[in-house]
Amino acid sequence: MKKRILGRGGLEVSALGLGCMGLSFGYGPATDRSEAVALIRAAVERGVTFFDTAEAYGPGLNEEVVGEALAPFRDDVVIATKFGFLNGKPQDGLDSRPARIREVADESLMRLRTDRIDLFYQHRVDPDVPIEDVAGTVKELIAAGKVRHFGLSEAGVESIRRAHAVQPVTALQSEYSMWWREPETEVLPALEELGIGFVPFSPLGKGFLTGRFGADATFDKADFRSTVPRFAPEAIKANQAIADLVRSLADAKGVTPAQIALAWLLARKPWIVPIPGTTKLHRLEENLGAADVELTADDLARIAQALASVAVHGDRYAAAQQRFVNR
Repeated sequence: MKKRILGRGGLEVSALGLGCMGLSFGYGPATDRSEAVALIRAAVERGVTFFDTAEAYGPGLNEEVVGEALAPFRDDVVIATKFGFLNGKPQDGLDSRPARIREVADESLMRLRTDRIDLFYQHRVDPDVPIEDVAGTVKELIAAGKVRHFGLSEAGVESIRRAHAVQPVTALQSEYSMWWREPETEVLPALEELGIGFVPFSPLGKGFLTGRFGADATFDKADFRSTVPRFAPEAIKANQAIADLVRSLADAKGVTPAQIALAWLLARKPWIVPIPGTTKLHRLEENLGAADVELTADDLARIAQALASVAVHGDRYAAAQQRFVNR
């Protein structure tokens, strides 16, 4: 697996990471713990060194699974986790008070079975706590040796700049894919200017870009896509053009739609590290194969022209969640 560097602090990670959320949260019933541990270890065996979790994925459960899985490889991997939700539950609202950040750090260290958090993200910007206080608290945790690098998730450019002035931000994690390109407008230029890495989550459009969902798709009530406007039947039907586009590009290249979507992200910037998630070994192997897909300048030009001709329909979050993003 090829490696990439996030931020100016030299954090080296595999070109593709593994988003672990879906193993226990967000997409329906949790994966059997032993199977989840086996999948994470299979990723390590295949060269993945970057693993993403959060206090809020469970809450706490996902960190426990990741900690168990990676304990034998701790010095060879990079673990990212997050703070920022009240009681570790997104439905309870935000909480990035300094005391809570310190509490989450200590609890995460125990659940992850480690003595340091490699990358500690603020999960969502909290308007009730100055971002400078958040950055300052993480700076103290770095000085104490509990955290190595500071990250933000779904933050707007102003918040990124203010935080970075207090404690250098190593990475921003936000949604980015062929299906959601808004970060290209302001966020990516700012990250390039500041030397901050970018970690796209949902790089496969929450599965949509793989071509798996037709207008008759249904989702378990525990699957958050059941509440996402972009996955409403009429939106899926309207958005089918982009899934068809990705498939045609993949067919022309002799790869899968997932691989073309991930290869496109990797080709955007050398400091972009997607973190696709999965619960299945064959999908893990398929996703990792994207690191070997080479897109030429002509390929990228054709893709850009094709994407410009396709309109995307529907919001990416329900209203209750949308208010937390891009602050």
